Amino acid sequence: MTDDQGYGDLGWTGNPIIHTPHIDAFAKESIRFTDFHVSPTCSPTRCALVTGRHEFRSGVTHTIFERERMSLKAVTIPQVLKSAGYTTGIFASRR
Repeated sequence: MTDDQGYGDLGWTGNPIIHTPHIDAFAKESIRFTDFHVSPTCSPTRCALVTGRHEFRSGVTHTIFERERMSLKAVTIPQVLKSAGYTTGIFASRR
């Protein structure tokens, strides 16, 4: 899952300028979520993706004034995967 990337920012979705061969190859082997509706700002959307629940149910309502902080009681997909024996990670690149 990438952050702040639109549907049209990938080669496999038809972008003729941006080349994403590794993501394109991964997309061929991946599951697609085709009925997800984003929130007005990034933090609530990200919260909904990592918890699988509406962002308000996890305490995130905006990106300012501490409204971007997820409840400590919220259960995330990485936590569920860990309990099933999987290992997850966060990776970033610098340009």
